Amino acid sequence: MDFFSTLFYFIIVIGILVVFHEFGHFIAARLAGIRVDVFSIGMGPRLFGFNKVNRFTFGKLPEGFDLNGHTDYRVCIFPIGGYVKIAGMVDESLDKSFINEPPKEYEFRSKSTFVKLFVITAGVLMNVILAILLFSVIALNEGKVIWRTNKIGYVQRNSLAEKIGLKQGDVILQVDNENIQDWNELIVKLSLDKFGTTKTIKILRNNDTVNLRVDGNQIVRSIAEGQTSLGLTPSNFYVFVREVETLAPAGKVGLKSGDTLLSINNEQIDAFDELTYLLSLNKQKSILLTWKRGSTILSDSVVPTAEGKLGFYPGFYFAGPKDTLRFSLVEALWVGVKETYRATELFFFSVLQIFKGTISAKESIGGPIMIAKSASQQASLGLIYFLNFIALLSITLAIINILPLPALDGGHFVIILLEGIIRRELPIKVKLIIQNIGIALIILLMIFVIFNDVARLLR
Repeated sequence: MDFFSTLFYFIIVIGILVVFHEFGHFIAARLAGIRVDVFSIGMGPRLFGFNKVNRFTFGKLPEGFDLNGHTDYRVCIFPIGGYVKIAGMVDESLDKSFINEPPKEYEFRSKSTFVKLFVITAGVLMNVILAILLFSVIALNEGKVIWRTNKIGYVQRNSLAEKIGLKQGDVILQVDNENIQDWNELIVKLSLDKFGTTKTIKILRNNDTVNLRVDGNQIVRSIAEGQTSLGLTPSNFYVFVREVETLAPAGKVGLKSGDTLLSINNEQIDAFDELTYLLSLNKQKSILLTWKRGSTILSDSVVPTAEGKLGFYPGFYFAGPKDTLRFSLVEALWVGVKETYRATELFFFSVLQIFKGTISAKESIGGPIMIAKSASQQASLGLIYFLNFIALLSITLAIINILPLPALDGGHFVIILLEGIIRRELPIKVKLIIQNIGIALIILLMIFVIFNDVARLLR
């Protein structure tokens, strides 16, 4: 993925998450009779926008412009977030225009504690709903494909599976004395079931039985540090070509959509990770590539790019026995709920391990650069992977936003509760100070994660 495609997918991901989150605040405020002055996608100066007073315009609105109770829907220059400006609310805009005025009926300040809490949590709720919907769409579209194998076809180098001691050709017989019948059960039992606990694996290796113990913290650490899988691929797994870049090495050598890649320099390709590894060893070196088209075996010499790329979009398929379960709409929604709960549980468990010192904050916390990189990687694997990535990120955004920190939704939540308990509004000046502190903390956090992202890329 080049810079522009990476930027494109980053903007798509952030755009979807921001629109859903801010729409939650927007629709809740409107339902409560609160004016929303601005609905912005992006931050910073206004590029263009629309409102019912002066319609579609470019650039900044005139100084002192009166929206007359309408909303200005705008796109701003920096695609790193978005916001809604709710009338009478101290937010990131730090608006002081109402500091010495009594609350008006259309302002956030004039509403009851319950209504305020509803408006402030609506963004988080929309992110949770988005995750459920995306997981449900994936389940409804893909169903549940069960690969009827428990034999390992490939172990990714430097992966958790390799650290555990698993090897290519191993047959997983049991995990914690429970028999393994298929690949799906194997992955769940190893990584997700009884998350964080130590597990015992019984393996058949070269006609001998071997027992391995897996430290639960080791699994948590690897997932939190960005290893989204165990690094295992089942036997009978193949990489094929989905699309080819005509002017790239793959196009020049004659690869076509639907071709199955068999080997590089006579070394069999059993997984996409193996393909990328072999190519990384042969950057700008001539290799013998062998592939299958229909029933015909083809081969030719080709030179990967300096980045170790051939210039095609991969696909994957399992050629062994498998079953496909289809879900009804209700069943798919329930799958969406369960997957959302599982993602939430994983997030909290990972954060707990950071505080315990089990995993490194530097290795597990990613910023916009890592999000952009991951977004482009998942998009290259296909729409389903991309949607799954957005769903997981939506849950992360929801949880972070509800934390009781100044400037976040959770910080506003605490202030609203406090005002409800003491039955009066905190001084606007106090809220502005809290908001300024929160913004400063967020800026410091952004500097940390961006610096951390760059350091990880340069390694």
